Amino acid sequence: MVAGNGLLFPILGFASCVLFIYMSFGGLRLNSYPKGPELDFVKRNGTQFILDGEVFYVNGWNSYWFMVQSVEDYSRPRVGAMLQAGVKMGLTVCRTWAFNDGGYNALQISPGQFDERVFKALDYVIAEARQHGIRLLLCLVNNLQAYGGKTQYVKWAWEEGIGLSSSNDSFYFDPSIRKHFKNYVKAVLTRKNTITGIEYRNDPTIFGWELMNEPRCMSDPSGDTLQDWIEEMSAFVKSIDKNHLLTVGLEGFYGPKSPKKLTINPEAWASTLGSDFVRNSKITNIDFASVHIYPDHWFRDQEFEDKLKYVYKWMLSHIEDGDTELKKPVMFTEYGLSDENKDFELSQRNRLYQTILDIIYKSAKRNRAGAGALIWQFLVEGMEEYNDEFVIVPSRRRSIYKMMLEQSCRLARIKGLTEQSENMRELCSRRL
Repeated sequence: MVAGNGLLFPILGFASCVLFIYMSFGGLRLNSYPKGPELDFVKRNGTQFILDGEVFYVNGWNSYWFMVQSVEDYSRPRVGAMLQAGVKMGLTVCRTWAFNDGGYNALQISPGQFDERVFKALDYVIAEARQHGIRLLLCLVNNLQAYGGKTQYVKWAWEEGIGLSSSNDSFYFDPSIRKHFKNYVKAVLTRKNTITGIEYRNDPTIFGWELMNEPRCMSDPSGDTLQDWIEEMSAFVKSIDKNHLLTVGLEGFYGPKSPKKLTINPEAWASTLGSDFVRNSKITNIDFASVHIYPDHWFRDQEFEDKLKYVYKWMLSHIEDGDTELKKPVMFTEYGLSDENKDFELSQRNRLYQTILDIIYKSAKRNRAGAGALIWQFLVEGMEEYNDEFVIVPSRRRSIYKMMLEQSCRLARIKGLTEQSENMRELCSRRL
């Protein structure tokens, strides 16, 4: 007994020492990671976003790459650098992907199976955004094939022998695929962040959820299939998370249920995609409407001046819909002008973007439904592999940098700079 106790005490002492070291250093990630400013949830009151009891107007950007760049140590600092650049422009919301289905560094390896490494990367993105005071609009799946999208879900079901069809649009109507997607949504919304300790559904860093990037269901031009999917999935999201705003992720095209609006579409093809801006956005559980702006992709042969006029008409139509039909905010969640156009000049991009921001500002001044816009897309230095025809590195494009900062300040001044954060007061008091 004496010999046993003599061995026991050193062992206990060593174990206590190990436990102390673990609690001091192993728990460092949860306990000492900078929390950043205290945040509240963004809510909606009629056609306006509300934050801390005040109207909240959005000036922000897209960086879809945050999660995938946070997986590896060498690329992770790019996220913080981009967020810091956003802060310096007074930006408030970044839209990014909360999905990567199948393929390299996939978050969802197979239905319901996740790579914890990648989930921790998403944890990092949210924690880093919180530290910088930037909110995130998180998209849950892609209509396009990039990063898996609905194509991957259909492929999984087909490989399992349970898929009803090999058509990509079976994503919307196949019960087994709907179940897989719901399982994914639940896993994301109820995820407990390993850095902050906060479940995603309880984290005000998240501005809101987007069901899908640019949903289309061309196999059913009537729009009924997509409408049914949005109704079911929006209700499912809200059954889990009542804290956050929810949007569809639409491009903004009008469908056959909105006959009076069809002339607003760029061309006839836009009404045959199975989506309908007004009908889809009216769904009760959808909190705000989303619209994209890509005039050079929609009109290949138009002159730039005609595209500019069209954008004006396109935006005003959707803002009017928000005011009169939907009674909800309208956010232009992507806008861009390709640098691959044969007649492209940087001055054209500046003019288009300034037009878009001016319309948002005038809408805000008049308390109308145009609630904000998110530019597509921003990168930081050294990310050439992510270059697309719309990419902007703000530090290289001083004109865009100044334009975004001025928009942030214009929107802030609507309710008075005294009501803004210290960062905004400091930014907006400087000469540009």
